[in-house]
Amino acid sequence: MATMTLSAADVVRRRGLRQMRGVALSLLLLAAVIYVITLHRDGGWGYVNAAAEAAMVGALADWFAVTALFRHPLGLPIPHTAIVPTRKDSLAESLEQFVTENFLSEEVVATKMRSAEVSRRAGEWLAAGTHAERIVAEGARTVGAVLPKVGDADVTAFVGGSLLPRFAEEPLSPIAGHFLQSVVDDGAHHALFDLVVVEAHDWVRDNRDTLADVIGPRAPRWSPRWVDSLVIDRIHREMFTWLTDVRDNQEHSARQAVDRLLAQFADDLQHDPAMMERFEAFKRRMLAHPDLAPSLTAVWDAVRIALIDAIADPRSTLQTRVAQAIKDLGKRLQTDDDLRAKVDARAAEAVGYVIRTYGREIVSVISDTIERWDGREAAARIELHVGRDLQFIRINGTVVGALVGLVIHTLSQLL
Repeated sequence: MATMTLSAADVVRRRGLRQMRGVALSLLLLAAVIYVITLHRDGGWGYVNAAAEAAMVGALADWFAVTALFRHPLGLPIPHTAIVPTRKDSLAESLEQFVTENFLSEEVVATKMRSAEVSRRAGEWLAAGTHAERIVAEGARTVGAVLPKVGDADVTAFVGGSLLPRFAEEPLSPIAGHFLQSVVDDGAHHALFDLVVVEAHDWVRDNRDTLADVIGPRAPRWSPRWVDSLVIDRIHREMFTWLTDVRDNQEHSARQAVDRLLAQFADDLQHDPAMMERFEAFKRRMLAHPDLAPSLTAVWDAVRIALIDAIADPRSTLQTRVAQAIKDLGKRLQTDDDLRAKVDARAAEAVGYVIRTYGREIVSVISDTIERWDGREAAARIELHVGRDLQFIRINGTVVGALVGLVIHTLSQLL
């Protein structure tokens, strides 16, 4: 043990081990002294002498048992002693198997995860103090160090070599249809439709001459110009009136027709084989365009520059909003039972996956570490942690031996 590097806790453990050894040895010496003093005495001293004798036997037997775990008693190579130094590898494997089967099992960890209320505790931590700001600051520091090192050539190679081919192989029609269906169900497209209608309304209002340039050449040659002008004015007026009605009436039939069209399109993208194939063919043509990868790289470059600028300023809108979003998430984790249940379930699934996939590799650190130890060092480390408690075996052996010796001597006298 003298060659081991001891921590402050190990120093305390060694002190406690020595103290308990001293107590156990003191009881043995006390029993020996009492035995010598009461030897060859009659009367009640015979009972005391028998108890002291049995106490010494019990103390020595248990000293041998405890010592035999870690070393050869008195340095004698007695068979089946020094068990830890000579069998540390098999003991390590047994300990590894025990931990794997009883502690690092998916069921045990999942149960612990559910009872630990990890999401609620995480929510309390996120919402308290400046923890959200600390998370954002650390994340910004990490991202700020990584982003400048990601070059355009790397992004282009990733997009052209991995991302776009992956999208080309993956069927996106059902995903696009499901997304569009969600948009239609939530009415999220209405804002975009309003924008288009307002722009079309304003354009028609301000571009009567442009409309005349489009319609005029298509009028019959025999038609008088004043008749063409009246027709163009009527068409312009009707278009303007219709667009105004569509703009102001949220229940307009045109709006309902667009809703039905988008809903049908979303359904076809998910269930109509012909539409799905046309969508996939269009997707493949778009992804195969030679300018797509450079365009995406240019977009990424612009986003990266904006992110670097936002990350460099701790008071930027981006960092402020991210910190506030983290705090809001922390508050929701404390109050939203459904969200908390989902987070706990996902966390339990993630931990279960890690245990299923890497559990044995994680626990193998036990056997790998112990196998690297020298036999005597392993014995010293283990004794340092459990030796103090094992000294109670010696103490109990002394006390129990004395009582058993007293009972046996009494029965002998009675018989």
